Amino acid sequence: MLAFLLRRALLTVSQILAISMLAFALLYLFSDNIARNILGERASEEQVIAKTMELGLDRPVWERYFLWLGSALQGDLGRSYFTPQSVLDALGARLPVTLSLLIATTLVSAVIAFALGMAAGVYRGWLDRVVQVLSVVGYALPGFLVALLLVLIFAVQLGWLPATGYVPFTTDPAAWFRSMILPVAALSLSVIAAVAQQVRAAVISALNQDYVRTLRSRGLPESTVLLKHVARNASGTGLTVLGLQFVGLMGGAIVVEQIFALPGLGTVAVIYTSRGDIPVVMGLLIVTSLIVAVVNLLVDIGVTLLNPKARLA
Repeated sequence: MLAFLLRRALLTVSQILAISMLAFALLYLFSDNIARNILGERASEEQVIAKTMELGLDRPVWERYFLWLGSALQGDLGRSYFTPQSVLDALGARLPVTLSLLIATTLVSAVIAFALGMAAGVYRGWLDRVVQVLSVVGYALPGFLVALLLVLIFAVQLGWLPATGYVPFTTDPAAWFRSMILPVAALSLSVIAAVAQQVRAAVISALNQDYVRTLRSRGLPESTVLLKHVARNASGTGLTVLGLQFVGLMGGAIVVEQIFALPGLGTVAVIYTSRGDIPVVMGLLIVTSLIVAVVNLLVDIGVTLLNPKARLA
């Protein structure tokens, strides 16, 4: 297990390094007149040259990257080009909002999807057809449309939940819970559809295996067969799909945060990307890459615990 974790950790580090190198090169090589964009059109040529030298933009890209990497390894991602705020401060104030949204969506989606997939695979019938329809609807409806429909129904017409806004958990847990219901529901539909479909297929396949018939012939209770053996074999597939869906959640969260006016990383992505604030955009890419990498590592660990043969894959 330790060797497996070391291999995964080294792979994760190499992936993040590759992403940072490629992103840094693309952002700076294809951004023209960075100093001019910062100072504005009325700045003199002397001011532009001075700003270019101040930011080190006159140095080769590879040299700037290794200087940035050295600072990043020490916990310094630089400062914004347009505000005196550091990149860590700009992201740190909004990261808890996005993380709470992603974690809540993942947990809700996992519980509902595994329950639906297990029930559909075991009982079949009308419940199986409902899961099939849900899968089609979940794939077909884009997240922003689901979000708008939820706001129209539960916030505007019924008035049960707030349409926009965010309340920190430490300030008011009840208000935080209410502010997260609609965003989590908007993001969860597609994840539930994808994971439930895969869990259903894995359960049906497991129920047709010889070891299940053997366990039943030995007189084991049906609940033990389903929960201890079938569910364990089906969970590996479900976890893998859930990890893949998490990557899509990162993109969907940007749109959903804008619709519900949540002050998360989606706001940072929209505002600072439109400004061309490269240090903040670079920091955003690294932070999101780290989140995805950590989630993928946790998924790999979960899959290997459920199926030790996966360590050899």
